Amino acid sequence: MKVAVSALEPSIDSAVDERFGRAMFFVVHDTETNETETIDNDVNRKALQASGIASAELVAGAGVRAVITGHLGPKAFSALGLAGIKGYAGVGMTVREALDAFRTDALDELTEAGESHQG
Repeated sequence: MKVAVSALEPSIDSAVDERFGRAMFFVVHDTETNETETIDNDVNRKALQASGIASAELVAGAGVRAVITGHLGPKAFSALGLAGIKGYAGVGMTVREALDAFRTDALDELTEAGESHQG
């Protein structure tokens, strides 16, 4: 399964970015092959609007089935839900720690959207 983690830097040792739509990067890890790739979210980070929806489309296009982040606004939450992608809370961790916690079912699922953020 592919898991995308919002990250402040393009590294598995980066801190988890609490933002989803305007995250700096997405570190995408395949739990079956143990391969990791990084997606730069520059375009969506700088978007005037709809960054959550566009970021959801970006990770869905990468074949992701779960995201780890800090916050999902209403539009991102809805778009991810429509794509069958679950969200999990990973604030205060590194990407590596969040992935380890995900593997052991130790992360809280984000079951509702948070407040919408602009810019």
